[in-house]
Amino acid sequence: MTTKNLQTAMVGGGCFWCTEAVFQKVKGVEKVVSGYTGGKAPGRPTYREVCSGLSGFAEVVRITFDANVISYEDILIIFMTTHDPTSLNKQGADRGTQYRSVIYYYNENQKEIAEIVFKELAQYYEDPIVTELSAAEIFYDAEKEHQDFYENNPDYGYCSFVIEPKLTKLRKLHADKLK
Repeated sequence: MTTKNLQTAMVGGGCFWCTEAVFQKVKGVEKVVSGYTGGKAPGRPTYREVCSGLSGFAEVVRITFDANVISYEDILIIFMTTHDPTSLNKQGADRGTQYRSVIYYYNENQKEIAEIVFKELAQYYEDPIVTELSAAEIFYDAEKEHQDFYENNPDYGYCSFVIEPKLTKLRKLHADKLK
């Protein structure tokens, strides 16, 4: 029996419902939690405060994955190819710094891997990659109703029109990485 090598990644690619739905389908991903990080407002942020765009927090997901099954590099490649890393502070109709494209690294190795991924993928985009690269900060779980959002609300309009196309892209580009 192989021991798991659990590691953590934290990324923000617009609305956390989308990013959560993508990574819940990836082989080796043990857990995905939607939440907030990167803000300077005091106290625990709420969805309403974060959506206001005034708190400085970003909608992110914290991904626990088994590095024996999927690498951190593959996590980042999936992340960078299932949202638009060239779009500053917006994804689709979601606009504001709370929807910024960002990778929060937990150590220097993760930072170096992210920098390599940026260089590798830059050639595939017409515009420059604007994904922020920052040291991980305190992570706050989002409210319960935001966890497993796509799974719990598949018929919700946002899921059909915004999340489903991202999942289609995931299936097309990364079929070998799916559960």
